[in-house]
Amino acid sequence: MLLTIISFLLVTGGVAWLSWQKTKNDDLSTSKGYFLAGRGLSGFVIGCSMILTSLSTEQIIGVNANSYLGNFSIIAWTVPTVIPLCFLALYLLPKYIRNGYTTIPEFFENRFDRQTRLIMSGLFLVFYLFIVIPTALYTGAIAFNKIFNLETTFGISYAESIVYTVMAIGVVGAAYAIFGGLKAVAVSDTINAVILVIGAILVPIFGLIYLGKGSFMEGVHIIGTTHVEKFNAIGSATDAVPWPTIFTGIMLVHFFYWTTNQAIVQRALGAKDLKSGQKGILIAALFLLLLPLILNVPGLLSFHIIGEGLNPIDLSYPELVNRVLPTVLQGFFVAALFGAILSTFNSFLNSAATIYCKDLLPSITKKTFEDKELIVYAKKVSTVMAIVTIIIGPLLMFGTDGIFLITKRFAGFVNIPIVALFAVGLFNKTVSGLAARIALLLHIVLYFLIVWVFNVKINFVYVMAALFVFDVAVMLILGIFLRRDTPYQDNTENKSNVDLSNWEYVNVTVASLILGLLSLYALLSPIGLASPEGKPLWIICGYVIIQAILLIVVGKNKQKA
Repeated sequence: MLLTIISFLLVTGGVAWLSWQKTKNDDLSTSKGYFLAGRGLSGFVIGCSMILTSLSTEQIIGVNANSYLGNFSIIAWTVPTVIPLCFLALYLLPKYIRNGYTTIPEFFENRFDRQTRLIMSGLFLVFYLFIVIPTALYTGAIAFNKIFNLETTFGISYAESIVYTVMAIGVVGAAYAIFGGLKAVAVSDTINAVILVIGAILVPIFGLIYLGKGSFMEGVHIIGTTHVEKFNAIGSATDAVPWPTIFTGIMLVHFFYWTTNQAIVQRALGAKDLKSGQKGILIAALFLLLLPLILNVPGLLSFHIIGEGLNPIDLSYPELVNRVLPTVLQGFFVAALFGAILSTFNSFLNSAATIYCKDLLPSITKKTFEDKELIVYAKKVSTVMAIVTIIIGPLLMFGTDGIFLITKRFAGFVNIPIVALFAVGLFNKTVSGLAARIALLLHIVLYFLIVWVFNVKINFVYVMAALFVFDVAVMLILGIFLRRDTPYQDNTENKSNVDLSNWEYVNVTVASLILGLLSLYALLSPIGLASPEGKPLWIICGYVIIQAILLIVVGKNKQKA
């Protein structure tokens, strides 16, 4: 255990030192420097930061637990996000950067009115401060304690271990967000992302070796020939995620999270040019196609190694790590996991402070802040927000039954109306802010009654999809009577002062990613790995051929350029 602790501290300390070295000379005295990293982020940094912000212990442990219990249908909550990311890179990011946005709610003011912007900013803050950040802290503390076994190591109670771990994560994460701004968050995310990928890939590698009694290939043979139905990602009505939900509520949630969520999009808004932003987004999309190796295969290995009947199933991933990883690598892996926890916390904290200072503060006070004054104020606000979330985090241990499901359900108050308002705002020019706010209010009331009061026995994902249609219909109908004084005109002036030229390979890369997504679903289906007849070879070969053709096309285009 001592060796594990030492390796953990060395890796974590090394990340902090490298992050400080990379950002110590940055100018954080301006609003652009603090909130948007001076619009100087590269594609690789943007991609890594987006990846690590989205990856949480809730996913690493929860999704693997679901794969341990059932099949791979749970990938519907992760892999199909390739589609909204491609939409963001091709269509939305050029608009965001051209308009010079610092926060996503600025769009609502441009398209509707200031009141709509303030309401949406308030919804974002409530969601971040009372649900997302405390949940990230709490689930991170659970994972950290399960793997590190702090109760036994330090002779403390479970409650004490949770409180101390939440405080440690909160203090370290807040330090990045408060004192370093977006640049420090993004740089530390990049380093932690590399460490996490290495650490997370080691788990299935050593798991296959363990399963094969020292032989990696024997382990591959066992999972490829035994209980192959667990590879199936095409969920039935009795599985965790029935396949029709992918094309309804789940895809709407993905569009919210990856195209309108401040904590995710803010990284791309800090790009040094449009090309870098597009590259970063598509790097994140490529990584998402590899997520089953991290979020599903370990769960399958837990099923084979630990066996059925584990209760609670959330223990499957930590138990696998403890069994298969050598002691010296366990510290490295826990450091990688700690980095993922930190990233989710400090990214959402930084975005919450950005929304408060740029959206809400100008309406709360009539005072005009200079940049230096605003940065000082942002640091104070971030400190208060960090303290609030650190206090709320441990309280979740007193009511944690179904916390993952509760979080997803609560998100329906925010994510669906935001997507609906965006859809109408992008493709309609006349619906007024008043019509949008009425639709928003009706959505909140109806969603509360259907899901929370009457508890209608319909999958809440279908409820969200139906309410999206309802929200859009209400806005369009009301928009006949409640119209803008003048039709909305999209801005054509470049307010960001960065190069808005598209990356020359963005279209072929998007096509490759979509084909990769379809191929992955074919591979993880009854015509692929989930078939006992060994059919996946032709799918793999076909995918390799398609990717090779696309690489040749890219190569030729590059030579012409």
